[in-house]
Amino acid sequence: MEPSSIQSMMSALPTLPALLQHFGQTPTRSRLSWLQFVIVLVAGSAHAASLAWPFPFVFAQGQPLWGLQLLALTLLAAQLDGCRSWGRTAWLGGTFSAAMLCGTFWWLFISMHDYGGLAAPLTVLAIVLLAVFLGLYYAAAAALFVVLAPAQRAQRALVFAALWLLAELARVKLFTGFPWGEGGYAHVDGWARPLAAWVGVHGLTFLAALVAASLAVCLRARKTRWLAAISLVFVSVAVAWLPATDVAYGQDQPPLLPVTLLQGNIPQNEKFQPGTGVVTSLRWYGEQLRDAKTALVVAPETAIPLLPQQLPPGYWQAVQGRFAVGEQAALIGMPLGNTQTGYANSVLGLKPASSTGSSPNPAQPYRYDKHHLVPFGEFIPPGFRWFTNMMNIPLGDFNRGTVVQASFDWKGQRLAPNICYEDLFGEELGARFTDPALAPTMFVNLSNIAWFGNTVAIDQHLQISRMRALEFSRPMLRATNTGATAIIDHRGQVTHALPRHTRGALVGEVQGRSGITPYAWWVSRYGLWPLWALGLGIAGLALVLRRR
Repeated sequence: MEPSSIQSMMSALPTLPALLQHFGQTPTRSRLSWLQFVIVLVAGSAHAASLAWPFPFVFAQGQPLWGLQLLALTLLAAQLDGCRSWGRTAWLGGTFSAAMLCGTFWWLFISMHDYGGLAAPLTVLAIVLLAVFLGLYYAAAAALFVVLAPAQRAQRALVFAALWLLAELARVKLFTGFPWGEGGYAHVDGWARPLAAWVGVHGLTFLAALVAASLAVCLRARKTRWLAAISLVFVSVAVAWLPATDVAYGQDQPPLLPVTLLQGNIPQNEKFQPGTGVVTSLRWYGEQLRDAKTALVVAPETAIPLLPQQLPPGYWQAVQGRFAVGEQAALIGMPLGNTQTGYANSVLGLKPASSTGSSPNPAQPYRYDKHHLVPFGEFIPPGFRWFTNMMNIPLGDFNRGTVVQASFDWKGQRLAPNICYEDLFGEELGARFTDPALAPTMFVNLSNIAWFGNTVAIDQHLQISRMRALEFSRPMLRATNTGATAIIDHRGQVTHALPRHTRGALVGEVQGRSGITPYAWWVSRYGLWPLWALGLGIAGLALVLRRR
């Protein structure tokens, strides 16, 4: 083929702005049903992929893609902005969110089908129904957008962002909350990351929605001056905040703490089996706890898969004796309780008896009980016993710990444990920052997400932990069964990590931090109410102006 022919073909291809403007147009009625469905379906799937890229090509696997998140939300906002029927926008918003959520937590299939034994069709149906149910928040937000959206373009973008924020907040709080996959996590490496210490992940979600909606109204306006003006504003804001990327709130809390984080890689289908996984866990973790050389060693959630009274004779006494003297301490994930008091998913802290500690009784080890329990895993919602009876997973109702529990004091550091997806709820971690003198100097997450296989769930959870480190300017230690076992510094950067689905011990040093970020200050006092006030205030003002 002649070069001139190739050049003419390339020149005939549409440019990216032209494509975006095309997708921002309102389809005619004849093509509305299928074209808009395809656009929002693809956009919702892209939004899910933006949180942690799930494929081993194009981008680095597990990488958050803030640009893709903005593009996905821009396409949705453009479709909503072109509709005048609240029913149609509700349908579009619900379709987008259902695709987004199914694409985010599709890995629930592994726990329910592979480990739970639920039939594949029923498992798929359950996941889709969960996504559709949670998507009702976004469908309602999309419907309200038509009702409240003013004529001015800039105001429409603001209303869209406010309603999107309210939908995300509803997913945080209602029915125990399940905000896994919020769009703000895509910006843990993006231009907006310095703002995390001010507004938290929900604030980043609001800003991302504002940017996306602004781009959408500009594309629909087909006026380059609007696009140029709004782009200049966003670029200016981004450039203004670039120096802040290296700003660290607070100060180091010396000394450096040498740590060992254990990753047992016990297969989930064997983990609680007496003849296989239990034996392997007790032997391997027992050896690692015995041989660790660092000041702190951390074993993940249910590393010891039995209650203390169920352990072989002398086992627990040997573990306690190992840390009763010397200069080492341990945080160990294990279940606690009995039939009289109930059971808890807990962390036990062991350290020399001579050291001062957080335990009111020095003879008793430090204890942290999980507060935010997993629905269907650690407690069964009323009316759903029939559903859990269909699966072969050891489910039960655990006792809840309190929101604010004592830190584990060791070597000049105040360590705040959290278990599994508790680090998803930043406002609950923030409750420990009311008194700066008692605020934790680092977080410790103990997890076991082997339930979800070797999937993007591992990467998504890592980005969640990184966001908490950014919000509070605190390092995060992650000890997990299968990954991602890592040390995250106070800037949200992974400094040490083990390969996923391998057995090993991660050795490193971590620097604690003191001081309070702006986000930690207001979320510890007011929770998420300032964000609720922001979203409801903008929506209420739009309603008042609309009625004039």
